[in-house]
Amino acid sequence: MDNVNLLRKTLKPHLKWHGARLSFLALFLIALFRVKTVNLVDLSIGFKSKAKKESSYKRLQRFLKEFDLDYYTMAKLVIDMMEIPEPWVLSLDRTEWQFGRKVFNILTLGIVYQGVAFPLLWWMLDKKGNSNTDERIDLLKEFVELFCEHKINYLSADREFLGHKWLEYLFSQPMMSFRIRVRETELLGDGKHQLSTKIVFSHLQIGEKLLLKRKRILWGHQVYIGAVRLQDNSLLTVIAPSYCHTLIDDYAQRWGIETLFGIFKSRGFNLEDTHLIDSERLSRLFALLTIALCWAYRTGQWLSDHKPIVIKKHGRKAKSTFRYGFDHLRSIFFNLDESKADFLQSLQFLSCT
Repeated sequence: MDNVNLLRKTLKPHLKWHGARLSFLALFLIALFRVKTVNLVDLSIGFKSKAKKESSYKRLQRFLKEFDLDYYTMAKLVIDMMEIPEPWVLSLDRTEWQFGRKVFNILTLGIVYQGVAFPLLWWMLDKKGNSNTDERIDLLKEFVELFCEHKINYLSADREFLGHKWLEYLFSQPMMSFRIRVRETELLGDGKHQLSTKIVFSHLQIGEKLLLKRKRILWGHQVYIGAVRLQDNSLLTVIAPSYCHTLIDDYAQRWGIETLFGIFKSRGFNLEDTHLIDSERLSRLFALLTIALCWAYRTGQWLSDHKPIVIKKHGRKAKSTFRYGFDHLRSIFFNLDESKADFLQSLQFLSCT
């Protein structure tokens, strides 16, 4: 219990929650790293408290049912913990999976940092399939309202995020430049003719890039556009509001959100194991995983500074920074009594100091 109290005291200055709620969060984080899943039955076993497993399970249910989620407080915790320099690169995407008849669909906006998008805002879409224009605009409006004092480099998004109204909103936001991928079938106008992007860039060979010098009309708006021919012979075509020679490379930052979803799912916390069907409860769970993500990543950064991750023969790291920290924290929580010094060290990365 002493370890729980230390963890609770570390979290208190940033969340302002009362003691019992902070104690639960501390127990939750320790259990999560132990069992590596959000399945409530397994988490209740991971609590390893004096309470019976059934009591821990009910406590988990009550917490996810009752506590109020303050998005801004959670987002500020992410910003403080990760110390992400400005201007920020944002990535917008959604992740979807299904359990029985229930479809889980989460629209997420995060700051990309060192290859991972750290979530700031997320909305539970109570439906299957793509988000609509109003949903994504409302999410960005909330972001602008909360973070208007921060500097944004650009927003990156995939082919799902398209249309006249969507671009109209982005152009209306001085702080929100963008790098958005468009489909090969979209029509580009030059004032006289319209051709699909597939035809405009049909001459590109595999690996070859081209940035058009002049603006083209897309969905009623003038944009700059560039493309690269991928290894599978498809086109990756990206638009931006102003000319930028790094347009294609900038768009690649979008993959940070795919890395995030991988961490939250099979490569980390196994979010798909949840049997929660209430959107609000799932949103609260997402918030707790965000704290765990930041803690593991900061721990991995510190470990990498002292003992760099091994580079394999193919040139890639043997494990990611997140995995490095995640495995280290798991080893601590499996042997807390014997890992006191390591535990105290790890609290520094959670304290935002």
